[in-house]
Amino acid sequence: MDIVTLIFGKAGPLLADISRYILPLVALVIVARCVRSMLRERYEPETWAYLYMTGNVMVPLRHWECILGRARSVDGQVDDPSVEKMHACLIRNATGDWTVYNLGKGETYVNGEPVQAGGALVRDADVLTLGQVSTRFVDLTEEERASLLKYRHAPGRRVRPGVTMLLLTVFQILLLLQQLTYNPDAGLGVAMGFGILATVQWSYFIVLRASGQTGFEPEILALFLSTVGMSVCASKTPDDMFKQIILFLAAIGLFVFMCLWIRDLRRVQRVRFYAFAAAIGLLAVTLVLASERYGAKSWIQVGSLTIQPSEFVKVLYIYAGAATLDRLFVNRNLIFYIGFSAACVGLLALMGDFGTALVFFVTFLVISYMRSGSFATVFLAVAGAVLGVMLVLTVKPYIMDRFATWGHVWEDVYDNGYQQVRSMSAAASGGLFGQGAGNGWLIDIVAAETDMVFGVICEEMGLVTGLCCVGSLLALAGFVVKNASSGRSSYFVIAASATVSMMMVQVMLNVFGAMDILPFTGVTFPFASVGGSSLLACWMMLAFIKGCDMRANASFAVKRPEKFSGGAGVDDAYPDDGDGEYYDDGYYGGGDGDYPQGGRAS
Repeated sequence: MDIVTLIFGKAGPLLADISRYILPLVALVIVARCVRSMLRERYEPETWAYLYMTGNVMVPLRHWECILGRARSVDGQVDDPSVEKMHACLIRNATGDWTVYNLGKGETYVNGEPVQAGGALVRDADVLTLGQVSTRFVDLTEEERASLLKYRHAPGRRVRPGVTMLLLTVFQILLLLQQLTYNPDAGLGVAMGFGILATVQWSYFIVLRASGQTGFEPEILALFLSTVGMSVCASKTPDDMFKQIILFLAAIGLFVFMCLWIRDLRRVQRVRFYAFAAAIGLLAVTLVLASERYGAKSWIQVGSLTIQPSEFVKVLYIYAGAATLDRLFVNRNLIFYIGFSAACVGLLALMGDFGTALVFFVTFLVISYMRSGSFATVFLAVAGAVLGVMLVLTVKPYIMDRFATWGHVWEDVYDNGYQQVRSMSAAASGGLFGQGAGNGWLIDIVAAETDMVFGVICEEMGLVTGLCCVGSLLALAGFVVKNASSGRSSYFVIAASATVSMMMVQVMLNVFGAMDILPFTGVTFPFASVGGSSLLACWMMLAFIKGCDMRANASFAVKRPEKFSGGAGVDDAYPDDGDGEYYDDGYYGGGDGDYPQGGRAS
């Protein structure tokens, strides 16, 4: 007697059939709630210092890394002809020390002493001179910064993360019910796998919620996609559920480690060259030791485990490629990064992993533009890439075959178009609500759980759920774009932007490749594709997105002052209406003569 019959009796199959129509609706509500919360909430205002200018004008410094100059787009505008558009940058470290760096040809002075190439330390009440304009630097204490914050309430109530987590658990129960009903190979192992998944996610939520954290939307979206991947694993290889849950536990652990690690930017920068070396080393080892599968040498066999090192190189690439503000304006840093990127893409091309090489290249374009602000750099990179692609197509004929098949898969349904034809047929047979988890036939196709996973999702869980999976990654991308202007450091902004760019390119190649809208390149769907290397890498990269989250008490990847850590006394100091929301009313002074209470510079 199976588990469903034991619990529900003869009503079990009927409940499973009903759940097919409820499942996509629950998925839609989960994604919609996360999107509403991420895009609706405002950010915790952070003002760290001021430039006190003549005429009682205060210029607020609202980031740890601030560009000073005449341009309207800079963080601290000093409107004077003697000041360059981007004249200098002020950088604060985790211990509260500020350093100024000269960016252009104009001179910058601290207390009359010129700023050298290595920068100069700036302390409270120091005179900072840009061109012919002298300002007094005012470094705010935690108490003075707290006095600047005035909160107001937003209309409506907050989207409570606990309710969304509960809906995610319902989604998991419905998937498990379908698996146990439709999949004859599913059993106690699959049930234990989903049970452990739910236990881990609630443990994570309870621990962080107790510590005052309120922002869980990026994790919930990643858990939603990971749950879908768990269901695909149960359909394709139920015997691997134990291994998949172990990999999921490892992924959560690495995610927490990465969040804690990037809290200290000085530590991040100290080991960046080790990350450069590790990335090149992993790709070189793969080129030598990997066995060839499907035309690419990307996998290394270690006992019963198959490892794809290029997935971990994605993490190292972003980690090493993002930069703090003081490094963005040094040409040799950009040149070194371009050389590093060329080496990575070149090694991937030699391995025959064209899809991953394309993902790396697009990520390189995003990072290089954000580091240089130069379209010319991007144009030259694209031109070089076109020549590289032409060379790869001549030495890797199987890639040329994929391009030749593109748009003509129905003319070759038993050879080069075999996978796409069956993926499209399976997705169409699923309709809006799907055939039921574990009730599909596409799982019998090679790479169904990885490269063709979108077809499996649409067949078993329906087109609505498939689009929700795509929408989850779109939501993360929109969230990062919304956060970019509020990021504390350019490192977090660049790393988060590179992460969502990489994920969006992957999902585009995966979905459009399976549907024959783009050439089939064989890349994974982030979080949802079954595979340990991909799952671990995606959760590690999620830490970069958390580092860009500047909402109040939303991210433990960003080190908060004790005043705003969510500990005792916060609710008393900043009363709300019971929904836990606090918002800034824009009071910063902003050049109109206002200054924080008890202003010292006056």
